[in-house]
Amino acid sequence: MEQLRFDFEGKRATRNAAGHALVGVVASGNLEVMIEPAALNGRMQVVVITAAQGFDKTWQAVLADFNARHPLADVLVSINDVGATPAVVSLRLDQAVEAFER
Repeated sequence: MEQLRFDFEGKRATRNAAGHALVGVVASGNLEVMIEPAALNGRMQVVVITAAQGFDKTWQAVLADFNARHPLADVLVSINDVGATPAVVSLRLDQAVEAFER
């Protein structure tokens, strides 16, 4: 297992009555994403735990694209991955934001 950590400058505050959002299922070829509020001085932090080692540049690219679409501030995004493709990662991240902002 590999743990990766990425930090991004946030631009918009979010509100969530439930306190967090959890989408996806950790299973073969899939992943789980949780978004929760965190005191990060306006930043978004993403922590990835993945079984697929050596893909840090791919993760950086996918997460930079996510941040461009959803520049969230003061949130922690936790990803548990077992080898999802970049397209599935993007889908799950978008689903998590939608659930978080409801």
